[in-house]
Amino acid sequence: MASSKNKAAQTLKYIALALLAALLVYIAFRKVDWAVFLDGLSQTRWVWILLFLIASVGALFFRAVRWREMMAAFDGDIKLVRVWDALNVGNVVNTALPGAGEIVRTGYVTTKKLEFDKALGTMLCERIWDIIALVIMLAVSIIFGDGRLGAFFDENVVRPLAGNTTLWWVLAAVAVAIAVFVVLVRRNRQRSRICGEIADSIGRLWAGVGAFGKSRNKLLIAITTVVIWVMYILMSWCILRAMPVMDGLGLLDATFIAAIGGVASAVPVPGSIGAFHYLVAATIGLYGISWDMGILYATLYHEIHAVFIVLLGLACYLHMIGGGKKTDNNETAAE
Repeated sequence: MASSKNKAAQTLKYIALALLAALLVYIAFRKVDWAVFLDGLSQTRWVWILLFLIASVGALFFRAVRWREMMAAFDGDIKLVRVWDALNVGNVVNTALPGAGEIVRTGYVTTKKLEFDKALGTMLCERIWDIIALVIMLAVSIIFGDGRLGAFFDENVVRPLAGNTTLWWVLAAVAVAIAVFVVLVRRNRQRSRICGEIADSIGRLWAGVGAFGKSRNKLLIAITTVVIWVMYILMSWCILRAMPVMDGLGLLDATFIAAIGGVASAVPVPGSIGAFHYLVAATIGLYGISWDMGILYATLYHEIHAVFIVLLGLACYLHMIGGGKKTDNNETAAE
């Protein structure tokens, strides 16, 4: 009975997310002049789209290298190809079910030395590094860019978040509930087997979050983080170069647009559909470029990247269930 209720709750959650995505898509596209949009599409310089895809591969590759280095603190034998497959399959799952892909990719890299909890912790460690990089990108582009950028970020991101008291009360309640739960579990770990198992799981999770401190190559983690976000900036810049109307924008502008895109991607809707288009198009409008061209930029970036992610993820999945099995079996035998 409980299982049925959980499935119903999950179904309702995904329906709600899909409806939110549909609403955001409608809001983003309702003002589009399709004649202007299609004319802009016909002028696209497709060689820059190819360079965009190359930068996308670079970002994914260095993300796999960074994650493997974090996990190497617990299991130095884990193969980069295994991490690459897990990462890309997880990305495909995330396009349909936000957040579920993180669980999928964590499960695939789990070994006897690297329990699921620790692997999940390393993924959270990754997210911390990405947040730091995103904050730095925003700060650099706002400080050295046009003053309008700071005003836009304040009006469209900071103020809505700061003014949403319901959100902050919910976050505070969740934080308190988690803290109380952890304290109760730790106090009763000796009296209750279940509390003991949960406490051990939390300990392994926390150990994974601290993967950077345990890594023998901390410089590699820092360097790959820089390279990953440079690739994201280059991806943004390539789409700017692909559109003749964007010729006046440079790398600093691409940095700000990429940072706003990163913020939009955190919105928990399938594939960030709608949220990405709206925020990015609004950002591009700051430069005096029409909403139609802003939407075209967002569409080229988001949809081409989404298709690429799905195709790459499917290829990695086929490798996982085919050739990847041999590697897994060899590793299991070695253990």
